[in-house]
Amino acid sequence: MLITRASEYAILSLIVLSKASAPMDSETLSNQLSIPKSFLAKILQAMAKHDILKSYKGVNGGFALLHEPKDITMLHVMSSVEGKAPAVFDCSPSMYSCPSGKAQLCSLWPFLNKLQGRIDTFLADLTLADILE
Repeated sequence: MLITRASEYAILSLIVLSKASAPMDSETLSNQLSIPKSFLAKILQAMAKHDILKSYKGVNGGFALLHEPKDITMLHVMSSVEGKAPAVFDCSPSMYSCPSGKAQLCSLWPFLNKLQGRIDTFLADLTLADILE
């Protein structure tokens, strides 16, 4: 599946954080978005680890955007929270990732690979700023 719940929650969190005047903690975000706190905390930490968010410690700590919305691509966000690039199907990014090992004989793989390429380009060009418009 291309857009998982983790990706959806990451994007929703970024939208809220982009409008915040100060860092927001995971509990406040989870309450505002009705997302389980422990799941959201992992997503926020992944985005901080991949230089999308800045993490602040302490009483007034929380998370804030590290870059301007125009500099945050959805491909980077989704790859960060998923731990890999988003894929239409398991086999689409590469013949070598075919679960059956028969990609070279598959007449559908070239189409899936082309579709994957277009989706990757779209997500690389789509920024948080585009979503906020």
